[in-house]
Amino acid sequence: MELKINQQIKHFNAESLSVQSLLDLEIPNKQNGIAVAVNNTVVPKLNWNQHLVQETDEILIISATQGG
Repeated sequence: MELKINQQIKHFNAESLSVQSLLDLEIPNKQNGIAVAVNNTVVPKLNWNQHLVQETDEILIISATQGG
């Protein structure tokens, strides 16, 4: 499966991935304070386990930062 994650093309050896599975592969230790959008639509954290990503989807992972 080919996905575009934060403007980078990545390949995965899976036919099906949920948003949560994808995050477990990409950022296993940094999942607090992030938001995920698939094809410019925000996926609520409650739906990460059910929302399946598709071949060629564009995923944006945004981390909250502190500062002023």
